[in-house]
Amino acid sequence: MIRQLLSEDMMQESVIYQDILQKGKQQEAFSLSMSLVKERFGDIDESIYQKVQSLKIEQLEALCRSLLRMSEMNDLVAWLEQQQSS
Repeated sequence: MIRQLLSEDMMQESVIYQDILQKGKQQEAFSLSMSLVKERFGDIDESIYQKVQSLKIEQLEALCRSLLRMSEMNDLVAWLEQQQSS
């Protein structure tokens, strides 16, 4: 019934649709980032998990790239602190 009332274009332009899409992208970026963090450093403590979870999509993408240059957990902690101060 909703599809009959609203065209696909109208639905895609709606604020609600865009919000849902944004939340999905955020969750995907977070999942990928956490996967890479755990692959690189193993299990992490809850405080680091929460800091990563609070990052915006752009920051999560930057984290994925930055992980290639990190060699120890302290590098990750420093990177997260830098993001919070920005």
